[in-house]
Amino acid sequence: MFLTLPKTLTQLCIRPLAWLRAQPRIVTLFHPALMTAHAALPVRAPLRSPVRLACTALTLGLVAVLPAQAQSAADQAVLEARDAFRKGNPRQLQAVLPKTESHVLAPLTAYWGMRMGLETAGNDRIRTYLDTWQGTYYEDRLRNDWLRLLGARQDWHTFLAEWPRYRMNDDKQVHCHLLHARLITQGSLTAAEAADAATTWLAQKEADDACASLADRLIARKALSEQVAWQRARLGAETNRAKVTSQAVGVLNDEWVAAANAVQAQPTKYLEDKLTAVRHRTKELVTLALVKLASTNPTEAAEHLTKARWQVQLTHEERSWVWGAIGKTAAQRLMPEANGWFARGQPEHMHADHLAWWARAAMRAGQWDQLGKLIAAMPESQQADPVWVYWQGRSLLRHRAPDSATQARTLFRSIASPHTFYGQLALEELGEAISTPPMPVPLTPAEQQAARSNPGLQRAVAAIALGLRAEGVREWNYTTNLHTPGGMTDRELLAAAQLACQNEIWDRCINTSKRTVATADYTQRYPMPHKDAVVARTRQIGLDPAFVYGLIRQESRFITDARSHVGASGLMQVMPATAKWTAKKIGLTSFQPSDITDRDTNIAIGTGYLKLVLDDFEGSMAMAAAAYNAGPSRPRQWRAPGGTGPMLEGAVWAENIPFNETRDYVKRVLANTTNYAALMTGQPQSLKLRLGQVGPRSGQGTDPNLDLP
Repeated sequence: MFLTLPKTLTQLCIRPLAWLRAQPRIVTLFHPALMTAHAALPVRAPLRSPVRLACTALTLGLVAVLPAQAQSAADQAVLEARDAFRKGNPRQLQAVLPKTESHVLAPLTAYWGMRMGLETAGNDRIRTYLDTWQGTYYEDRLRNDWLRLLGARQDWHTFLAEWPRYRMNDDKQVHCHLLHARLITQGSLTAAEAADAATTWLAQKEADDACASLADRLIARKALSEQVAWQRARLGAETNRAKVTSQAVGVLNDEWVAAANAVQAQPTKYLEDKLTAVRHRTKELVTLALVKLASTNPTEAAEHLTKARWQVQLTHEERSWVWGAIGKTAAQRLMPEANGWFARGQPEHMHADHLAWWARAAMRAGQWDQLGKLIAAMPESQQADPVWVYWQGRSLLRHRAPDSATQARTLFRSIASPHTFYGQLALEELGEAISTPPMPVPLTPAEQQAARSNPGLQRAVAAIALGLRAEGVREWNYTTNLHTPGGMTDRELLAAAQLACQNEIWDRCINTSKRTVATADYTQRYPMPHKDAVVARTRQIGLDPAFVYGLIRQESRFITDARSHVGASGLMQVMPATAKWTAKKIGLTSFQPSDITDRDTNIAIGTGYLKLVLDDFEGSMAMAAAAYNAGPSRPRQWRAPGGTGPMLEGAVWAENIPFNETRDYVKRVLANTTNYAALMTGQPQSLKLRLGQVGPRSGQGTDPNLDLP
């Protein structure tokens, strides 16, 4: 039987572009010939031979596929399998799996079946699955899960036999299991491996068992210092992760956990009750109490730490860590006391995050010499981050040493790039404007065909078309990054990105293209879907379309039905309450909450709100972007605490945004905007001009709009 098309076959063959673009699921799921034809569609060019070939094939009866009803049933079976897996219903899942065996997503549904019963599945059954789906993402996904299970069971022989076949190698728990396996089978770890174990454990955010178990054994064998566990406990207290602290203390002694929990629950009470700290354990519990208190009340923590008994009884290391924690919280709250509190500790005894916030506080206070010293005190890996390379260069420019300017230029040149926030700023320090790089050599038909015929990319496209975006994204990322050692080449990445663009999978188009090293296609990295709608709307309300595109690229990657974990929806990720308020402000009297997923409505409301916050912040794109992400009340506080303070250059202000997410967001949006402006105008651009300066409200014009949600 032939595929039943809407209306007539003539629709496809006479008006193919319009029809195919409206039928992504049919194109990508029903048959490779149609998928190939669709993938070959130029983004802006008329449709020619590929679809004519597909029409010919259809007309001649060469594309024999399942009836529409049967194919729909197969799709439905995949979705039923997904639902059964999510609900943890093995009976329902096993009943539906046979209906998915011929589907392009069969490796995925089979994975769900294996994953649900992994704990009871024998090794032979697991290996059968791995052999059956060899080379796919889900083979390696199941291997990852199996290695976790083997590690938890301490089946080190099987673990070590299977680990060399593990390609992703990005799971910290599996990594700790590997080190644990080597410790048991070899009898010891090298000093480098033990240091690796400590670093991995300290970097974990949650209280996972694998690395804690390894640390427990290493500490018991004196291969790792007990101090690592105490540092881990401090980090848990500092970040309000009580389980991390309890687990770390339990590694040292289970009987100490109750005391650690009491310290975390009531740090002030513990400090007031405790008069002496002679034993090392007591010193560390006092340190935990001070660190915990610092995370909520740095002033009170500073008052306690300055008491004579803690000045005498705590070590330099313990006091310095606490001063770092106090200073960090104060710096995040933009308190003027931050630098003074930091200075009471010793940088060599502070955590890397403490040093980062001390550096931010120093640049905000204009302490450029201190900034340079702090960056020099950071671990080498931290110093190499473009953030600190740039600011070290800026600190050198303030020096009067004969070679400081040369050193600064060397640093700027090492990170200069139009692709990133600090890369753009470095270019401007070198006297260069931000412009679009030359287009790469066009992809050959063979390169395009290789991407279209790649099984992993085909499965990813099919999964996304079926509404399984998370699964499709994982498959896509694995295929482009990990399936081949070292990942795809630049040319392969460009071809894969083009495939994503042609299928309007904009997030994969962008993320894949931006991974190229020696070349860059800015039409892929900075696409402009819905251009007519965006430009018309921005022109209507007097908003820079480059700013809107820069924001949408960061907010949703142009996924029209995107929805965040907090309920923001659509291209511009508008919250329900904000949408309702803005709709009234801009005159959308008929607005209903369900309308927010409509493209034009979403653009109208998102741009309307952005214009309102931009005007409220006197044209500052940096503050408007921060307001869009974190709400307007927060950048009002951050611009000048208490309504007074210095006028800061925009980059200093942005780097001092207390929220990690918002700080990263503002930098990405402004860098995006600069590149979109270069693309749209064809003229070199300046990020510094867009950043401007941020400080107290000018006092000119209208009062702040406190009604802004």
